[in-house]
Amino acid sequence: MQYQWYPGHMTKAKRQMQEDMKLVDLVIELVDARIPRSSRNPDINELGKNKARIVLLNKADLADEEMNREWISYFSDSGCFAVKLDARSRSGMRPVQTAIQEACKEKMERDRKRGILNRPVRAMVVGIPNVGKSTFINSFAGRACAKTGNRPGVTKGKQWIRLNKNVELLDTPGILWPKFEDPSVGLHLALIGSMNDQLLDVMELASELIKRLYGGYEGLLTERYGVERGGETAETLGQIAVNRRCLKKGGEPDLEKAASLLLEDFRSGRLGRITLEMP
Repeated sequence: MQYQWYPGHMTKAKRQMQEDMKLVDLVIELVDARIPRSSRNPDINELGKNKARIVLLNKADLADEEMNREWISYFSDSGCFAVKLDARSRSGMRPVQTAIQEACKEKMERDRKRGILNRPVRAMVVGIPNVGKSTFINSFAGRACAKTGNRPGVTKGKQWIRLNKNVELLDTPGILWPKFEDPSVGLHLALIGSMNDQLLDVMELASELIKRLYGGYEGLLTERYGVERGGETAETLGQIAVNRRCLKKGGEPDLEKAASLLLEDFRSGRLGRITLEMP
């Protein structure tokens, strides 16, 4: 199955982002720590190529901790300031503030030499749908100032948020890009919930997730569902259905219900800390 989703409003949002990029000093890009490569929009690299950059590995609490460290090193080596983050918790915000100051040090020094004092850093917060931008802004600001939701497309338009005298943030809608050259990118985005689930085949999606879990996390399937590795993903789904009482009338395993359960457990972190991509 081809995983692709690019509703019309994203073209407009991209054009607006291009205009707004002229107003900011810094681009703060949120990626999903479980798929740091697939959750980076290549269009943002082009739009923000002359700006200071920070990459925030959000939902790091759901990702493999060893992989978090490797991805932080990867982004740092590529010239980006990188911070791992759980945007739902305010406790991890201090390193973000430090990264903003470091990333904009040269800009602030230039301002000082030109006699421009106390102008706040203006940062654009960008990322794909459902990566946690609004949740990050609310946690960073310490108040509910941006709409949040656990579905893609909650932020429809731009809004400026004054955090303090030093930083202003511009929240932007999540945007994807028109064509995924690598099919695994679309699959990974579908797995974490950055696409409209109503357009997806939940059984196929769950089967693809099981294949990836067999590559290093199969113990989590056994631990949570009591399944033994089978030769086919359908067999594993069948075991999940039976062990979790996902049954139709007559006791037949409800594979679709089991597939939905597996996906929800993965997305919420109940299945365990999992990273699907290595640097």
